[in-house]
Amino acid sequence: MKIGELAATTATKVETVRYYERIGLLPPPGRTSGNYRSYGIEHLARLSFIRRARDLGFTLEAVRELLTLADDQERSCEAVDGIARAHLTEVDRKIADLMALRGELDRVIGSCSRGTVADCKIIDALAPRNPAP
Repeated sequence: MKIGELAATTATKVETVRYYERIGLLPPPGRTSGNYRSYGIEHLARLSFIRRARDLGFTLEAVRELLTLADDQERSCEAVDGIARAHLTEVDRKIADLMALRGELDRVIGSCSRGTVADCKIIDALAPRNPAP
């Protein structure tokens, strides 16, 4: 299949497919007699894996490690588990940060007296405390 078909099938931009090739996440495809890239089912499977991992928030480096591990089917999955657990810890940290952010927004919104903008506590909370001269 051509790059546009691969991109469309995996909901990936063509530029992103090329980027993944450049950084070595996707192996280089074969070429047609017209010098077009020709992708196979292995490219589709690998790009689908990359997309799913990225959708779950894994970094490109973690995706690279997971792909390397996935390529060695006889290896213990302990390293995969470690990568997933590290990512879960990061997700939990982000959730805690978002919950704190939600609490702060709720507090600021709750302080709104619905008067004029000049007296708006939300605008006041967002304004710099010590603006630079």
